[in-house]
Amino acid sequence: MNRPVPPPVEETGWQKELDELAERKRIARQMGGEERVARQHAGGRLTVRERIEKTLDPGSFHELGSVAGKAKYDKNGAMVDFMPGNGVFGRGRVNGRPVIIFGDDFTVRGGSADASIRAKYQMPEQMAAEFRMPIIRIIEGSGGGGSVKTIETKGYANLPGGIGASSGLHLCAQNMGLVPVVALGLGSVAGLGAARLSASHYSLMVKDTSAVFVAGPPVVDRLGEKRTKQELGGHKVQIAAGTVDDAVNTEEEAFERARKFLSYLPQSIWELPPRAENWDDPDRREESLLSIVPRDRKKAYQMRKIIDSVVDKGSFFEIAKGFGRAIITGFARLDGWPVGILAGDPLHDGGAWNAAASRKITKFVDTCQTFHLPVVHLVDCFGFAVGLQAESTGTMRFAVQAVSAIHQSTVPWCSIIVRNVFGVGGGAHLPHTHPSFRYSWPSGNWGSLPLEGGVEAAYRAEIDAADDPVAKLAEIEQRLERLRSPFRTAEAFLIEEIIDPRDTRPLICEFANLAAPLRQTGPSAFTMRP
Repeated sequence: MNRPVPPPVEETGWQKELDELAERKRIARQMGGEERVARQHAGGRLTVRERIEKTLDPGSFHELGSVAGKAKYDKNGAMVDFMPGNGVFGRGRVNGRPVIIFGDDFTVRGGSADASIRAKYQMPEQMAAEFRMPIIRIIEGSGGGGSVKTIETKGYANLPGGIGASSGLHLCAQNMGLVPVVALGLGSVAGLGAARLSASHYSLMVKDTSAVFVAGPPVVDRLGEKRTKQELGGHKVQIAAGTVDDAVNTEEEAFERARKFLSYLPQSIWELPPRAENWDDPDRREESLLSIVPRDRKKAYQMRKIIDSVVDKGSFFEIAKGFGRAIITGFARLDGWPVGILAGDPLHDGGAWNAAASRKITKFVDTCQTFHLPVVHLVDCFGFAVGLQAESTGTMRFAVQAVSAIHQSTVPWCSIIVRNVFGVGGGAHLPHTHPSFRYSWPSGNWGSLPLEGGVEAAYRAEIDAADDPVAKLAEIEQRLERLRSPFRTAEAFLIEEIIDPRDTRPLICEFANLAAPLRQTGPSAFTMRP
């Protein structure tokens, strides 16, 4: 007797697919496998997932593309092997505020292009722009760039450029004018990865484990130049060149500095930077400011001590300290309001603007303009740098760009003249396009040219004709010294006010409060470039 065949059991729910999804995610979280993860740790570097976890607020990461990669299947369609893409990205929070984050996974094919998924490099940039969120790039390897091995894996050579082979660098450049961009170069960063690192408002590398270059030692070696990674692109090279803003000792320190940098900026150009709850008396007066500037103009002083004395305590966040050292740039808070700080440093070239300092000024002023940050300028500028080194590095061209950036800026501006204001560079201590606050300390010292050296040129005939040229020179200098008193300039109302240095903090805190309602949102009149 034939028994009836029972009908097939109809599956209900989607547990089978959910189990497969969980398995794929499990494999993806293993990244390149235990051996490659161990190699990453042995090199003193964290994995991409550890880096993301330490950068974001705990538990806030929501990954996108978590199961994207390259799989192999058997004849029945079952997955037998899976290699995740070597990029991890998603949304998260930094200090409670949403951000986009992307990180290269060096444990998967060393971050090379043949394991990259191009859309995973472009979508974070697109989402940051569309949803008006800051973006954090964690870069190691070529950053989605080219590899000669790709020729074999694809069967043809890529033609750089065009829609079909876009690197996405155009999106990185566009985001510079839209949202805050932070880039961390962790490990060896070359080619497109180095370009993505540079296309940021703030970039960092780790001193002993990071190296950044257009092309690494193997390529340079073929050109007859033997260099180690650190010799070619270590932090000393790239900080001095201005390619990267700052170098820190550990990856954890890099994550913390990235978080702090973003705390001074808005989510995008369509918002204003947030005010922090104030912890410092805006009317605080520092007695040390009375004697910090020497009466002897040949002696230098510590401008950073002045900055720390006048901003909210502990709030100064310096940027690019090792580049263009005649200028100090950074963010700070005044009565809780975030502001940009620009200051001359007499310890380096007397505060004269050379090519590097001028490039630094341009980028910083453009950043403040892009994100609507008022600027406080502590002025000590001997003008443009002079001499063969200045001429051969294009000082005039870069200095004019810096002057133009200042004059094109529309953000509220307050200048405190601490000491020197000379030449074209000195004349750009505030924009000429809109009214700004300006005060001078009694130590203010200005003119078209410094008396030192300038007297001999201007009074050459009178000095040469004197019976005692040395005495005549001293007589002329003494006469002019009396005339160049800042009080004489104040009589002509060419300086708005001379102040007691101890009043500096109360006055710039007042400026910050008056400037707050004047700030505007939206795109700047000019687009910021990397």
